Amino acid sequence: MATTSDIKNGLCLNHNGKLVQIVEFQHVKPGKGPAFVRTKMRLIETGKILDFTFSAGHKIDIVRIENRDYQYLYQDGDDYVFMNNDNYEQINIRPEMVEKPEFLTEGMVCSILFHAEEELPLVLELPMYITSEITYTEPGIKGDTATNTMKPATIATGAEIRVPLFIGTGEVVKVDTRTGVYVERVKN
Repeated sequence: MATTSDIKNGLCLNHNGKLVQIVEFQHVKPGKGPAFVRTKMRLIETGKILDFTFSAGHKIDIVRIENRDYQYLYQDGDDYVFMNNDNYEQINIRPEMVEKPEFLTEGMVCSILFHAEEELPLVLELPMYITSEITYTEPGIKGDTATNTMKPATIATGAEIRVPLFIGTGEVVKVDTRTGVYVERVKN
């Protein structure tokens, strides 16, 4: 069994019956008293960040996880169906596992975090950026580009984002899927 000296960023643990991933840690050796490890852990189920302090040498239960690439196929009822491109195996992903479903497009390759021993999908991560066509936005006013003003726009996936005034309907833009923020216009 591992101890706190094995803790590193990204490590997955079974902590109090829940799966958590280490986001940040710090070994502390005060001048007086025993050493300890201060951690920030993300609950895999909900994404909530927890602060926890382990005493030095405390036993921890490491869980082996794997990242695998799956291609999004279609939505089946509430679930999303993904396919492994290596063996063509299909899996259904619950809607609560997809953080920003409004950015999913057919054929998109996503990374799914699996519990290696149980073959259980834990977290679905979208690609960091997507490119999509603007399907609707109000026209910008000519000459109104002096400020960094944004306007609402709808992209091909149906998601609504904010874009600069000079972006028009039919243009292709790059969007950050983590924040839903416009990044840049894509040149054709």
